[in-house]
Amino acid sequence: MAAMTEALSISIENYLETIFLLIQEHTVARSKDISERLSVNRSSVTGMLQTLRDRGLVNHERYGYVTLTKEGADIAQRVRRRHEALRDFMVNVLSIDEVAADEAACNMEHGISNQIVDRFVDFAEFVKTCPEAAHVEWVKDFGYRCERHAQNEEPCKRCGSHADAKSE
Repeated sequence: MAAMTEALSISIENYLETIFLLIQEHTVARSKDISERLSVNRSSVTGMLQTLRDRGLVNHERYGYVTLTKEGADIAQRVRRRHEALRDFMVNVLSIDEVAADEAACNMEHGISNQIVDRFVDFAEFVKTCPEAAHVEWVKDFGYRCERHAQNEEPCKRCGSHADAKSE
C-alpha cells in the first residue's frame, strides 16, 4: 500500500491531517467538525470520507465518528510533521508571524520531501536550542535586515540591500 500513499492528493492529505487534529483536540472527529474546519460543505466531506474508507485510511460508518486506520494515522502524522517543521522554521528562523507562517506551511507541506523537512527541523532546532546560536551575528543581522528594509528607503549599512528591492 506504500505506492498508494505516494499518489495521495493534497485534498486527501488535508482531510487526514484535519481528522488527526480533531481527534487530538476532541478525542473524536465528526463529519460536521471536518466540514467546519476545512470550510467545505457536508456532502463534500461525506464523499471524501467514502474515498478515504475505500482506500483503507479511515473507519467511518454513516452518522458515526471518524477514526484513522494505522496507515491513515501514519500519513496524517507525516503531513503534520512537515507542516510543523515548515511553520516553526518560518517563525523561529525567518521571524515570520505565526498566522502567515501557518498558512504558508499549509501550502508548502504537500510538495516537500521528508529529507528536506529533516534539514529544516535540524536547522530550526539548532537556532532554537543551541546556547551559542543567540550570539551568532548573522542570525541577529538577518532579523535586523528584515526590520530595516520595512522602514527605510536608504540602503542597509549592514547588508547593502535596499528597501524597495523587495517590490522588484
